[in-house]
Amino acid sequence: MREIVTFDAYATLINFELGPTTLKVLEDRLDLDNLDVDEFLDDFRVMRFQAVLEAYRPYHEILHSSLRNAMRLHGLEYRTSDGDALVEAVPTFGPWPEVPDALRALKTKYEIAIISNTDDNLIARNVENIGVEFDYVITAQQAGAYKPDRQTFEYAFQTMGVEPSQVIHTAQGWEYDHIPTRDLGLKRRVWINRYGRLGSSDYQPYDELPDLSGLPALLGC
Repeated sequence: MREIVTFDAYATLINFELGPTTLKVLEDRLDLDNLDVDEFLDDFRVMRFQAVLEAYRPYHEILHSSLRNAMRLHGLEYRTSDGDALVEAVPTFGPWPEVPDALRALKTKYEIAIISNTDDNLIARNVENIGVEFDYVITAQQAGAYKPDRQTFEYAFQTMGVEPSQVIHTAQGWEYDHIPTRDLGLKRRVWINRYGRLGSSDYQPYDELPDLSGLPALLGC
């Protein structure tokens, strides 16, 4: 029986440096003495999540609107060029150091695929930066929906031609990936806990690794 290892892309495979990039884009307007930078970036993250729960629109639009809303909340001047710069930066992000070798090892036994909340044109270069060929790269643009919407995963299963029981899903994020996949009947789920967070017994069973380096051994490669 075919088995596919699927991955969230950003923060799981790709070093998603959106926070530092955002601060660099806005450095000419950030009064770091008065602005709580961590709070601002957290609000930006929350607003991105809230935006994907609404009716589908392209991810580059979500980046624009979420950044604008977070900046307004903190009294910062928003310019369209801010959102443009952020969108243009996303394809430049590369993989975490251990990712290419881990993926190559996995490919000796499994098909590998990406399921990502992004636009096709944004992730294409990120995949090139990884330097490993994926069997499938499935995006929210293709599915017409964003994770955590069940539609995104169902579209992925249909596109790959597999049942959920043939899928091992690997991801760093909870709200987008591990929470919605708990009841999908997947073969296995692996949490890449890059940031040392506490897990949750409510969403077990899942395996936990600090990065991708141990995934091939975990999955018998």
